[in-house]
This record gives sequence, C-alpha cells and structure tokens, in this order.
Amino acid sequence: MSVSPDAPLPPARKRVREHNATFGVLGRLAMPILKLQAGYDVRGSEKLPAVGPFIVTPNHYSNYDPIAVGVTLFNLGRVPRWLAKASLWKVPVLGWIMRSTGQVPVDRTGRTRGSDPIKAASAALARGEGVIIYPEGSLTREPDFWPMRGKTGAVRLALETGVPLIPLASWGVQEIMGRGAKSPRFFPRTHLRFAFGDPVDLSAYRGRHLEAHEFAEATELVMASITELLQGIRGGTPPAERYDPVKHNQTEIGRFE
Repeated sequence: MSVSPDAPLPPARKRVREHNATFGVLGRLAMPILKLQAGYDVRGSEKLPAVGPFIVTPNHYSNYDPIAVGVTLFNLGRVPRWLAKASLWKVPVLGWIMRSTGQVPVDRTGRTRGSDPIKAASAALARGEGVIIYPEGSLTREPDFWPMRGKTGAVRLALETGVPLIPLASWGVQEIMGRGAKSPRFFPRTHLRFAFGDPVDLSAYRGRHLEAHEFAEATELVMASITELLQGIRGGTPPAERYDPVKHNQTEIGRFE
C-alpha cells in the first residue's frame, strides 16, 4: 500500500539505532556533555521515521543548536546528516569525520563543476539517509529568536524526491550559547525542549511546474509549522509579519535556495 509523503507518519513500534561507527563514538561523547549542560524533553518523537529517508527542518538560533539537534536525533536512533560547506572536507581530522559520518558536502562558492546541493542531498536520501536542512539558511536575525523568512531549498528537495519534510522546533539552547557567543557555557544548568511536527502537507505543489512565488508559498508553510511548534514549547506570541533579513539589509549566509 502506498502512503502519501504528506500523510502523518505512524508511530514507530521499535527503534533500532542506525549504524555509523564514527557518529556512534561522537554521539556517546556528546550526550553526557549535553546532559551536564541541560535537561531536555522531546515531543512528537514518533513522527521521526525509524528507518528510511527524511528531511528535518529545525529553527536556527544558536551556533550550538546543531549539536543539540544532532544528539536528539542520535538518541532516536538516526544518524544526523547536515548539508555543510565543502571546504570543511579539506580540514585535517574534521574532513575525515565529515566523510566517515556521511555528511553532505555543498560547494557554496559555485566554483566546483557540477556542484548542486539538491543533487547532493537527493543522493543521501536515495541511500535511505536522513538530511537536516536549516530553512532559514543562517541564524535567525529576528530580535526575539522567532523563525525568520525561509529559503526554498528544503521544499525543492522534498518535492523532487517525495521524501517527507518534518518540521522541528527547539528552545533553550540560547541559554547554553547565545547568538554571538564565542563558546558554550555549562552553568547554570538549563532545560531544552524539542518538538517534531507532522510532515508538512505539500500535496498542492506536487507534480507540476512551480513558479518562484509558489516555492515561496510552500516554504512559508514549513516556516509556519516550525513557528507553531516553537510557540507550543516556549510560549509567547510570534510577530505578525515574518522577519525578512533582505528587507532589513542583513547578510544572508549560504546559497541553498
């Protein structure tokens, strides 16, 4: 029986940890460190597939939140794979870690022939792996850390591959490492919250040629889902108009759009 990629995912009966020796070591080293820094709870963990490909789109508000998100996915049995700039593969030791953990290189300069972030991520998904894409493209510039305008790369990837796009919100990491901080702190201990949502319903955009404004509309569905999840775990009221760094003359990082 076929299942729509936009349909809610059934709860996983049993999770078996995805095998990757290098990330297994790194994950087990990172977990006690994060637990020393914070307690945390996760809502909607059953929405993350136990096996097979997925796209997770978290909010991005701290340079430390990729570590927290990575540990969270690892605890749920999946190896997190990010799209990362290809130059990191040239750094000693780090490059080996990137290769051995199956991270996805993206040439943000455009100088590498055939460089295509969609193609690189699609290959990872075809192998049954999960990919993490920050749809904002950089740390949010919204003054109160609400999600800002998203880029269209995650939606394009989901529509091209038919893989479910799962929104994820996190909150509390800014207490460990705030925006602009140079290093994380360990005390006072804080509390982190995570919430996975149902796959974003992109059925209205599948199977046809889309114009730029339609990709933007679909991306806004993703950002609205993340914002709703974030509001549920942090409280408060998000701004009526989504922060747009272009309108505010901010420099956007990355070209995954």
